Amino acid sequence: MIRWAEAGDLEDLVRLELAADGMFAPLGIVFPPGTTMIEECDDPARVIVAGRPPVGFAMLGVVDGHAHLDQLAVHPDHGRRGIGTELLTAACDAAAATGAAAMTLTTFRDVPWNAPWYARRGFAVLAPEEWGLELTALVRHEQALGIDLAPRVVMRRDL
Repeated sequence: MIRWAEAGDLEDLVRLELAADGMFAPLGIVFPPGTTMIEECDDPARVIVAGRPPVGFAMLGVVDGHAHLDQLAVHPDHGRRGIGTELLTAACDAAAATGAAAMTLTTFRDVPWNAPWYARRGFAVLAPEEWGLELTALVRHEQALGIDLAPRVVMRRDL
């Protein structure tokens, strides 16, 4: 069941994101403490969840006037069932419904369930000269937080 988050969901989503982030450890990618994206969110209207209680979520924002996928996470116990695809589809549909022309995101270039996964769903890598000021600032912010642990890319999908 894909739905908009409720205020009571947000706390559980931090644990969900941490569990999903653990999937990167075997690849040598360990996120610095305090870098979970959902911790920064206090507005459930920015978050689409799967399930009750949630087993996955997509957190939306706006960057350079385009919808931006701040985070997509599915608990590893519920992976490989199409939940991520359903969340991504719902996020793109919600963004299109607001009139957004495109959705952007940042992700790991070489992690199979990151850039290659998004590419199969219509996202393409954007060269740095195609980034707007806010997207450039976001990438620099991720680097300052220490999230740039492996090659990352910016991707975009027209809606």
